[in-house]
Amino acid sequence: MAMTMNGEVQLAAPREAVWAKLNDPEVLKVCIPGCEELERTDDGGFRAVAKMKVGPVSARFRGKVMLSDLDPPNGYKISGEGEGGVAGFAKGGAVVKLGEKDGGTLLSYDVEAQIGGKLAQLGQRLINGTAKKLADEFFANFAKAVQG
Repeated sequence: MAMTMNGEVQLAAPREAVWAKLNDPEVLKVCIPGCEELERTDDGGFRAVAKMKVGPVSARFRGKVMLSDLDPPNGYKISGEGEGGVAGFAKGGAVVKLGEKDGGTLLSYDVEAQIGGKLAQLGQRLINGTAKKLADEFFANFAKAVQG
């Protein structure tokens, strides 16, 4: 099942500070809902473990994340894939852009993802609703991390 999502969030911090936090595994780990482990790998990406619950399906996903098209402090492309055992898999990417706006930084994102397995059987509405909730939670956490 394919899924797309986009949005933007205004952050009260300079673009360079937002860029630094977007590349800091310790910051990302506390911002990503359900994240249990996040470590930088030798190839410039990250290895991650996150526990997710989507409707009745709960799983621990293990995966890897790569950063590409790096354009500091303007943005990057992030892509990854995760395996959740019988729950299924998820893979996809996002283009993240940072721009100066109203004395702070406007972060915009465009996400494309594919999911399969039991997760894909749950239905588009439930998946999209959960994805939006997780994105909102991440950006609320990230806004606190950037400002604090």
